[in-house]
Amino acid sequence: MIRYIIRRLLISLPILLLGSFLSYVLVASAGNPLAEMRARPGVTEQQVQELAAELGLDKPVIARYWDWLTSFVQGDWGTSVALGQARAEVFPSVTEALWVTGRLVVGAELLALVLGVSVGVLAAVRQYSIFDYLATSTAFLMFSMPIFCVAVIIKSYGIEFNNVLQSMGVDRWLTTAGPPTEGFTGSIGDVIFKYTGTFLLPTLSLMLISFAAYSRFERASMLEIMHSDFVRTARAKGISNGRVVFRHAFRNALIPVATLFSLNFGAVLSGAIITERVFGWFGMGSLLVDSVRTFDPNMLMGWLAVTATLVVLFNLVADIVYGFLDPRIRLG
Repeated sequence: MIRYIIRRLLISLPILLLGSFLSYVLVASAGNPLAEMRARPGVTEQQVQELAAELGLDKPVIARYWDWLTSFVQGDWGTSVALGQARAEVFPSVTEALWVTGRLVVGAELLALVLGVSVGVLAAVRQYSIFDYLATSTAFLMFSMPIFCVAVIIKSYGIEFNNVLQSMGVDRWLTTAGPPTEGFTGSIGDVIFKYTGTFLLPTLSLMLISFAAYSRFERASMLEIMHSDFVRTARAKGISNGRVVFRHAFRNALIPVATLFSLNFGAVLSGAIITERVFGWFGMGSLLVDSVRTFDPNMLMGWLAVTATLVVLFNLVADIVYGFLDPRIRLG
């Protein structure tokens, strides 16, 4: 297992290197960060050239990429080059946005995984039952609804719920405009009240979409395993249905879900753009949108580097999980 992990990491390094180079070339070719400054009245060409030299934009793309790469591996991710804004450091900006999105996504994905797998297993075991039809209908409904539609509907109901609470003389509970700037302070009861009210709506929005995918994949995988030869053999030996389902079928049926979870978690963690925008969170998604809007190459490259690394790591985690779920898979 250790040799396998080391080998995968060594293979991932050139992939990340090539990906970062292609991303840098695409970002550098997308436009000129100094175009806005050059269009301002009263700005001379000399001032533009001085700023270009300061930011290293007067060099060829390959030279700029090499400068960025050598600084990046040393922990210097550069500074923002967006005009009209404070020259923020890229590393703390990206890590802060990742922390915000991580808190939002981890709970949503874990809840979606647990509920989705549970519903999928039960729907497969009780195939063509009322529960199976309800679970299937709910999953298809969530699949057919865009994430922005789900988020807006949930936010609307949250606002109405707050209005009902306020009419009853109770403080508004559900937050629809981002986490509190002062943090979660007060007594334990106040902290729990603010924390749950802040995370409930965006977590629910992200969870519903992922829940639909996990439940459908788990149901399909369970049905396939339940009709396999080794399950029929186990039943022929007189093993109880519960032991057949959870001891033999369930573990093997988790493999496709593990793949989906690893890919989906990395993608959602890198930027739940719409959900963050609807509920006023400034995380990885908002960072990406702002970086594209202001054309900030350094911030974009920081976002891309973190996103690519997460995708590679979660794929590695999925491969490792395969070895534990199915001993027939040898990773050494």
